[in-house]
Amino acid sequence: MFLFLTGATGFVGGNLLSELRRLGVRGRCLLRDAKKASLCEGFETVTGSLDNIPPGALDGVDTIVHLVGIMQETGGQTFESVHVKGTQNLANEALKAGAKLKNFFYQSSLGASLKSPSKYQKSKARAEEVVKDSGLPFTIFRPSLILGHVDGFTRQMAQMISSSPVIAIPGNGEARFQPLLVSDWVKCFLQALENGGQDRIFEIGGPEYLSFNDLVWEYMKAMRAEDKKFFHIPMGLAKAGLSLISVAKAAGVRNIPEVGAEQLLLLSTDNITEIDSIKKQFGFEPQSVRGNIRQFIPDEYSKEFQKTT
Repeated sequence: MFLFLTGATGFVGGNLLSELRRLGVRGRCLLRDAKKASLCEGFETVTGSLDNIPPGALDGVDTIVHLVGIMQETGGQTFESVHVKGTQNLANEALKAGAKLKNFFYQSSLGASLKSPSKYQKSKARAEEVVKDSGLPFTIFRPSLILGHVDGFTRQMAQMISSSPVIAIPGNGEARFQPLLVSDWVKCFLQALENGGQDRIFEIGGPEYLSFNDLVWEYMKAMRAEDKKFFHIPMGLAKAGLSLISVAKAAGVRNIPEVGAEQLLLLSTDNITEIDSIKKQFGFEPQSVRGNIRQFIPDEYSKEFQKTT
């Protein structure tokens, strides 16, 4: 087995590489920045992008693992260019190279739909269509929120809680999520890898539904910040064009992470599937995020916590 990985230096990709390295799986990583080659220790690397895949990059490859994704559009990196066109370019390159693929694995998102009001979710659904229409054997994962060491969501939450006297929550905070630990995602992936492309879509989530309010409270407890107050910013204010940052600052909140219109939309919509989705599809019980969040708090935000334990 020889893998070709995109997004290998990201949160999910980094955790996956660690396990693949431990198992002795061989592969090649596509890097935009050659300086990050050390993050792919034990794997071959090629420098390029989804717009410019180097010749020979797919030589000897039998499995593509496509993890690249963005949560916000910046400059020329749009949901359309990264999720849709990038996936199309990769599929085209696989077909052109004549790679004898056993599996084209695509990391999509729970809630991906061509009818979604979210540009992010809609672009993920369009990328899924690209994979399905390619004629290549495929596996698609639609996970809910994935948490673990150095995940972006935890970093944002830790930054907000540690630096603000009060916590600002956009909307009513009642939208539900089904967070899963990245270690459980990796277990699911390894099973899918072993089975090869089955032309299937797997919706996966953890063993509990947590509202955004619940998640905020879990992070507050993990950081020993239960004494802080939180308030809700009406979603209509943000949708009317008022900056969440300026509203929060007016209320005395400092250093709140940037939240764009797309993120506000995702925070107002349930992101869940069957509560036993992993048990049914992969045969094991995933771990609860409750009690595990503390270990994911970045060191720079956990100093105060460490002093009190």
